[in-house]
Amino acid sequence: MMLMRSWIGGANDPNGAFPLNNLPCGVFEDGRGARCGVAIGAFVLDVGAIALDLPDGLFEAPSWNAFMAAGPEVWARFRTELQAALAEGSAREGELTQNLVPLDAVRLLMPFTVSEYTDFYASREHASNVGTMFRGPENALPPNWLHMPIGYNGRASSVVVSGTPVRRPHGQIRPGGEGMPVFAPSARLDIELELGAVVGQPSDGPLSVGEADAAIFGYVLLNDWSARDIQAWEYVPLGPFQAKAFATSISPWIVPAAALEPFRVTGPQREVPLLDHLVEPGPMNHDIALAVSLTPEGGEEQIIARTNARGLYYSPAQQLAHHASSGCPMRVGDLLGSGTISGAERDQCGSLLEMTWGGERPLTLADGSERRFIEDGDTLALHGHAQGKGYRIGFGICTGTIRPA
Repeated sequence: MMLMRSWIGGANDPNGAFPLNNLPCGVFEDGRGARCGVAIGAFVLDVGAIALDLPDGLFEAPSWNAFMAAGPEVWARFRTELQAALAEGSAREGELTQNLVPLDAVRLLMPFTVSEYTDFYASREHASNVGTMFRGPENALPPNWLHMPIGYNGRASSVVVSGTPVRRPHGQIRPGGEGMPVFAPSARLDIELELGAVVGQPSDGPLSVGEADAAIFGYVLLNDWSARDIQAWEYVPLGPFQAKAFATSISPWIVPAAALEPFRVTGPQREVPLLDHLVEPGPMNHDIALAVSLTPEGGEEQIIARTNARGLYYSPAQQLAHHASSGCPMRVGDLLGSGTISGAERDQCGSLLEMTWGGERPLTLADGSERRFIEDGDTLALHGHAQGKGYRIGFGICTGTIRPA
């Protein structure tokens, strides 16, 4: 697919994040109340203020949940109508112009109400790296890992939008891994570069992978902040708890699944055959370039890692299908994190735990300072886009700055 040209300023920039091919969904505030909007070029379109051939009431609340609940037919109709209205030569240019707000004049809010949050562990490279550190290379992957997407139920209450400061968490820590624990601020604070799938349709029983794929409304960048020292002490036998309950940041725009259709790719080759409920009917991964940047307080931003979502061993659709396979009801607004996305090389790792090998190999920043884990005042940002012919599908930046405990 080529660039779809628009009359909107900035929408035809080949390096811009929000061309007509994208139309990501967010919530913005410009002094006149929070409203649903779609990013296009350098602007956000107030979709609740324009005439659309849609059911009533979808944009009354500053959240995309009601729209998602309306279903795939409404999603497709909305997208088709907006693309026609915003395309070059549209007769609606004059009408829509008055409902455009410059992106640099708005504050972006949570784009949807998170019903539940589940975090997975779907990157083989990440699972292998972490397992090797903790259990040695012979037992890097748990016995179940090649058979199903492993996950845990997280906290929807602490999912926050990009730009929200994150306070360094306190927790129980066992210094040096020995002796009695202490209650103290985390000294090994980390990020996790993830892709978040936003569930747009409810279910009350098992889903095939194809059905699960159709139920995903769109995707966000997701940073599952992690306190590694708290995690190391608490995770046996039930897994992460307080180490990950304090904050999870998401990017402010939901990129519709439809915008990513041209970027479908097949995931990695399977080492062992999957059970029937996880078999994919076709390519379910996406070619999305991802990056992590770190900006020290008062310093310069620099990229510290680059990777790609195409390498996920389990696709978001497989994660959702497995989640529902027990009969677990899924809700509109459920958020599924992919787990840290890492590649094979050090500069392709989606966490500092891996980049620094547990702190043993510190990163040297451009100013000469070192990082084993995140320091107070550091700003971490996730970046992502799918690259088309003459256009990009961007997610917007997912950022957070660490405040002292």
